[in-house]
Amino acid sequence: MSSVSYFIGRSSGCRPPYVSPSERDQLRIDLLSDEAMKTSAIEGEMLDRLSVQSSLRRQLGLALDKYPSKPREQGVAEMMVDVYSTYAEPLTHETLFRWHEMLLSHDRRLEAVGAYRQHEDAMQIVSGRLDRPVVHFEVRHPRRFQTRWTGMSIGSTRPRRVRKNRYRR
Repeated sequence: MSSVSYFIGRSSGCRPPYVSPSERDQLRIDLLSDEAMKTSAIEGEMLDRLSVQSSLRRQLGLALDKYPSKPREQGVAEMMVDVYSTYAEPLTHETLFRWHEMLLSHDRRLEAVGAYRQHEDAMQIVSGRLDRPVVHFEVRHPRRFQTRWTGMSIGSTRPRRVRKNRYRR
């Protein structure tokens, strides 16, 4: 969490001696919970902010509050702490599986948690009514669908080379 501590000092415009440890911890909780809330909102999932903050306190070993932690919020908090404590490590399949398990271990409807799905059906992003769905995106071969996160392939610490379009004028 030293990188988060450095960021907290830099983003607040103060050097660490001017921020008390309790203020620094609260700022860390606020930053991580904001990130968790925004990330979840992208997926259309609304989390309980106080539950996320309580779970973050527990994950970081800080003084606990009396607010209850819910399973979904516990998973997001666990993942956020893991993301920020291992940000410099290469992105691997095992890392993705670990995050997936943290986020979805409470969901009993899923056939595979912490692994790639096994069936060959196309993965789709769908919206609209059930009787008239609109397919926005489809991946026919789930095994070929690899995360291309921030220009890096899984297991790599270097950005991938991008081919230039030869037909470009």
